[in-house]
Amino acid sequence: MITATVIAFIFFSLTGVPIAFALGLSGMAGILVGGFPMVQISGKIVYSIDNFPLMSIPLFILAGELMSRGGIMQRIIDLANALVGRIRGGLGVATVVAAMGISGVSGTAVSDAAALGSSLGPALSKAYGRSFGASLVASASNLGPIIPPSAGMILYAFLAEDVSVGGLFISGIVPGLILGFATILLVLYLSHRRQYAISEIPFSFRNLLQKLWRGWAVLLMPFIVIGGIVGGAFTATEGAAIAVAYALLVGLITRELKLSDVPPALLKAAITTAIVGALIGFASQVTYLFTAEMVGVAIGEWIQSVTTSPQIFVFLVMVLLILVGIPIEANASFIMLVPILAPIASQYGIDPIYFGLLFVFNITLGGITPPVGAQLFVVSSIWRVSMGEMMADLMPFIILQYGVMFLIMLFPGLVTFLPRLLGY
Repeated sequence: MITATVIAFIFFSLTGVPIAFALGLSGMAGILVGGFPMVQISGKIVYSIDNFPLMSIPLFILAGELMSRGGIMQRIIDLANALVGRIRGGLGVATVVAAMGISGVSGTAVSDAAALGSSLGPALSKAYGRSFGASLVASASNLGPIIPPSAGMILYAFLAEDVSVGGLFISGIVPGLILGFATILLVLYLSHRRQYAISEIPFSFRNLLQKLWRGWAVLLMPFIVIGGIVGGAFTATEGAAIAVAYALLVGLITRELKLSDVPPALLKAAITTAIVGALIGFASQVTYLFTAEMVGVAIGEWIQSVTTSPQIFVFLVMVLLILVGIPIEANASFIMLVPILAPIASQYGIDPIYFGLLFVFNITLGGITPPVGAQLFVVSSIWRVSMGEMMADLMPFIILQYGVMFLIMLFPGLVTFLPRLLGY
């Protein structure tokens, strides 16, 4: 049964069937071979997506769409440019700073890549060339699922069941800042080595204050949403709804968001949500088969026969996720692997917040690794540059981000300090 499922998934994936439908068809093949009633398929699909916490994902996606269309993203970018000032590689640094700011209001890497690419594409191309600009935006957008709020963390918490969304959100702050500042240092190094142009906008306190005044309402949003979730004032789903209302209110007050912009934002958010929902629903069949065949138990027993060390287990999982993240889309990886690996991590006594953050971090990095990197598809379409052309400029960022991930793996306190301080 499992063999039929795996063979079917590989076949459909290699023949170009979208991942969601490849999962659905392979799950159906396993159910047929296993002799299960076909009526179970519809029930499993509906049950897997009929869950209140999952409502936060489309709401955060919609909030990001409203912010992008309402000029909120542009205000963050303007503030980042004013903060960096006139240095070599300043535009690249401002791009990373803007990505860190946008990450606090969006929650997804793809939306961040689209917003940054659309707003900064021409300027980055002029200063650094299309390949480097696209590579920088794709890499910086990985901050989106790591710095809270994060759709990936919400999905992980839903699937793992033994970790709180608020705890995961807080755990991403320090790793996200480390990744952001490490990326800034890499941009500065590459800019000096390649003698990129000095940014044209000089630093000015007056200009910075103007941008702060213009963007204070935007900067307040993460504190309201994240603070409310962490403080227990509302759930992650309610926080996502507040983010939508806040984005709509700010956009209408500043008159940068028109009522005519709302239907397209709703449509795009609905399309993205449908894709995620299809992945969750169809993957539930595969998860059901794995559970019925006790695949998780078998994998856990095998790993424990190989090593009794929690550290080695985490290392093996990180290597596995790197290999999985290259050919498989992020949401599919979450849905297939979290129900299997999270319980095994608990058996090893590994902190669930620490393991969850590492899992999200690792799967997120798959977004910039060919051939299925979601952010690469976004930036390649914006810059009209192929993935092959990007590889030389992209590789330093890939190495850096995986290096930061293994650094965090070696020092768990970087992940767990803040959540433990706040009682998680």
